[in-house]
Amino acid sequence: MIYKTLGTTDIEVSLVGLGTMTYGEQNSSEEACEQMDYAVSKGINLLDVAEMYPVPAREETAGLTETYVGEWLRQTGKRKEIVLATKVAGPSSVLGVNHIRGGSRLSADHIRRAIEGSLERLQTDYVDLYQVHWPERMTNYFGQRGYTHSPSLDGIAIEETMTELSQLVAEGLVKHIGISNETPWGLMEYLRLSRERDMPQVVSIQNPYSILSRLFENGLAEMAIREEIGLLAYSPLAFGVLSGKYMHGAMPAGSRIDLFPRFARYSGITSQAATQAYFDVAKKHGLSLVELSLAFICQQPFVASCLIGATTMEQLKQNIDACQVALSDEVKADLDEVYQQYPDPAP
Repeated sequence: MIYKTLGTTDIEVSLVGLGTMTYGEQNSSEEACEQMDYAVSKGINLLDVAEMYPVPAREETAGLTETYVGEWLRQTGKRKEIVLATKVAGPSSVLGVNHIRGGSRLSADHIRRAIEGSLERLQTDYVDLYQVHWPERMTNYFGQRGYTHSPSLDGIAIEETMTELSQLVAEGLVKHIGISNETPWGLMEYLRLSRERDMPQVVSIQNPYSILSRLFENGLAEMAIREEIGLLAYSPLAFGVLSGKYMHGAMPAGSRIDLFPRFARYSGITSQAATQAYFDVAKKHGLSLVELSLAFICQQPFVASCLIGATTMEQLKQNIDACQVALSDEVKADLDEVYQQYPDPAP
């Protein structure tokens, strides 16, 4: 396993991180433990969770992912070996998660209650990385392409959010701060506050990144490298679309899109055409589509960790192995050719 330094910290994170958002919905506690056991045996040390998980977010299952991970940490005694990352939910109006604290926000009070709940469920007294799951303000994230400036909907200022996060660091409840689903302006604002107010610097940004969604490269990639902020790339297989299992109109029973049809962010007509083109590139070079997709991400200099997720052990093993593949210059050239034809079909 390859390890990379996370931002400006002294933490080394595995290039492959384990996403957990299916734990408590599509995966039982026993299955989750089996996955974590195997992942750690392969050198993975980064576990990424969130207070709102599992997905889709429901009141009946809220917090189960953290509970499962916390129980695994207790049973195995591996807390000190794990880089544990979790997230505080942004405003509930965005995803309809009103069951979280009666309507989650990024105010000081909500952040305090959020970390207290997460620490209890995770059965630990600190988290290594505490991330803002999505912004308070209205901007283009979660697949939204265009930007509409709506200052009346800005809500809680980033300054208040950052002030409370800094206090959690000072108290030792949180080691480092990260952001997620952010834009260049949002990242700039966090950096400005850290410099002007002597607050801890954001060390990571968790945004979508895949061969179907390379928007991170437009502005954020340069910032990530120059400011030493690691990308934790989520949805690297685009909700499973880049496994190839949905090609030619297939809909495997029990798959994520079969169970939750509204997760169609990566399933548009152009995405389907691009997926076929990438599949052809993979086949030409003797690779699977999964290998092509994950290896591409893991070779980017701004990526700190590629967050994989799986509902079966077979998928997990395949994903981990795929991240060890090295792409030749010829493969990269063919990838770029497809990208020029289908630039970012799924934001």
